Amino acid sequence: MSDHAVLVHHDQAAAHQHGIRILLIDDQAMIGAAVKRMLQEEPDLELHFITDPLQAIDTAHEFRPTVILQDLVMPGVEGLDLVVDFRQDDLTSEIPLIVLSSKEEPKVKAEAFTRGANDYLVKLPDKVELIARIRYHSAGYIAALQRNEAFNALKASQQALAAELQEAADFVRSLLPEPIKAAIETEWRFVPSTALGGDAFGYFEIDDDHFACFLLDVCGHGVGAALLSVSAMNTIRNETLPGVDFREPGAVLAALNEAYAMERHNNMYFTIWYGVFNRGSRQLRYASGGHPPSFLVKPEGGIDQLRTQGMIIGGMPGVNFPAATCDVPAGSWLYVFSDGAYEVTRPNLPMMELEDFMEVVAAQNGDDPTKLDKITAEIQRAHGDEQFEDDFSLLALKFG
Repeated sequence: MSDHAVLVHHDQAAAHQHGIRILLIDDQAMIGAAVKRMLQEEPDLELHFITDPLQAIDTAHEFRPTVILQDLVMPGVEGLDLVVDFRQDDLTSEIPLIVLSSKEEPKVKAEAFTRGANDYLVKLPDKVELIARIRYHSAGYIAALQRNEAFNALKASQQALAAELQEAADFVRSLLPEPIKAAIETEWRFVPSTALGGDAFGYFEIDDDHFACFLLDVCGHGVGAALLSVSAMNTIRNETLPGVDFREPGAVLAALNEAYAMERHNNMYFTIWYGVFNRGSRQLRYASGGHPPSFLVKPEGGIDQLRTQGMIIGGMPGVNFPAATCDVPAGSWLYVFSDGAYEVTRPNLPMMELEDFMEVVAAQNGDDPTKLDKITAEIQRAHGDEQFEDDFSLLALKFG
């Protein structure tokens, strides 16, 4: 029987209020009668007596004892071999077993313990001693059943939660945009952390002349962070901020700051970088709310950090978010990313910083179709693990 089946069976036994249940195996009926008399004033002790040792294992499966009392000398079965049989059976291997013997023989006692017995009594012991040993061994076994029951309930709860979190992560990923192959090319890499995170990004056409892109990062992890990131992402790409010109990054961030005030969203905030490219002027206008700068990699190889001073979104009402503008030569690449792309721990080295990440990006300049894979792999190599503590989000746009 599998380990899972064993635990299920134990849990079923534990469900019977964990009463003390004694299985006595002895070929002499007088022993059964004597033990029954000893226990008759103990109403919480349930005794089941059999004289046929060949039925011992099957009876234990059905009765589910909390302790087994077993004679050593019985016809048809060697008592010490039966001890081994109990220990090798999945459903009885952990049940306390007390050997009953007619003699106090140290060698036999030692062999019984070697075979797996928990205790040894010369029959018939004093009533007080027998009841004390029954209660002692049953209490330990019942405690183990209760522990397993609690562990299995916790494990089931954790598995259900993990499944729900994975479902939520899959849903968030399904909302991320498809790459574009056009005058403006887009591609991205997203490596979620072990916990459900709050990164989201996207891009969309505002009109024939203006193309917007953004990346946001909600504080913390979990369902709350994911829900907030999805809500903010949909607000932006559906342009549902009333009266806001989505061609003006500063106005977009100011409106988001009012719409997503921390006190109305479980004290959660997010950072964001938002930019709008004007096809006619070839200018990129951008603004940041507490977010890392983006990198504009020009055809000749220079890298500009596109940064503005802006607070986190939701932190304080009435805040202005200054915007800036830069020229975008044909063939330039824009990299927008979350801090999880570079704030990674490194074995025996300080945490990676923005400048380290910029060097990794610079090393992949050009139109290599595998460049984002190489950047991601390099960060994973530096981290020493393919899994990150925080979401790794990297959005790249090529302006043709």
